[in-house]
Amino acid sequence: LRIPLKRAKSLRSRLKEVGVLGEFPKKSHSNVGSRYFKPPVKIITDPLENYMDIEFFGSISIGSPPQEFLVLFDTGSSYLWVPSVKCISEACVHHKRFNPQQSSTYRAINQPITINYGTGSMTGFLANETVHVGSIQVRNQTIGLSKSEPGSFFYYAPFDGILGLAFPSIAVPTATPVFDNMVNRRLVPLALFSFCFSFEKKKSFVTFGGIDYSCFSGKLHWIPLSSETYWQISIDSITVKGQVIACRRGCQAVVDTGTS
Repeated sequence: LRIPLKRAKSLRSRLKEVGVLGEFPKKSHSNVGSRYFKPPVKIITDPLENYMDIEFFGSISIGSPPQEFLVLFDTGSSYLWVPSVKCISEACVHHKRFNPQQSSTYRAINQPITINYGTGSMTGFLANETVHVGSIQVRNQTIGLSKSEPGSFFYYAPFDGILGLAFPSIAVPTATPVFDNMVNRRLVPLALFSFCFSFEKKKSFVTFGGIDYSCFSGKLHWIPLSSETYWQISIDSITVKGQVIACRRGCQAVVDTGTS
């Protein structure tokens, strides 16, 4: 299954156009270390750093009949969430909002949820719904619906919500990530997904259940994970022109489609 990814102006460009780029970083402080803090079970924390240059996002639908949303497919978090009609924040008003009353498959859970990102946050509640990712229907999928999106970050974001592709270990037990449900229910032929990013129009996409070998040349190199939380790997060193400039004794890194 291939989901096309759209490339729009980056958040940095949008902020510059409206004349608030200089003030935005001062008002939206980030904390890269907070990504690795283990939160209490009732508080969900998946910070993302350097979110300003995000450009690639795709379309999914939620509910019956389907309500369409643009989401960031993010390997740096594990929750699917979109704005709800109960949200009156400016960020929500300027984006599509999910209406439970218009869906026959909506099931309330009434479990509160708070997600803190490096440059923004959302507060809302969990619910069960049918999620349409291309031709795949994931029934009884736990989703987050925002009631508050404070600050200006999500207001300027070109997408409505986020679809997390990280591991269940950083989600509450009641919220299995979308892709894990695809695999567990055998909705995809292989337990893998892949991204193809391109600056050319209509050539960026995420593939669920396979790999498009036309997107690259040479061989794939498989790297073991050092932690099944985020897609975390070990790095030996970072070099520029043959000179080690960082990570001299090895370090940890996250392969994250939600940051640049």
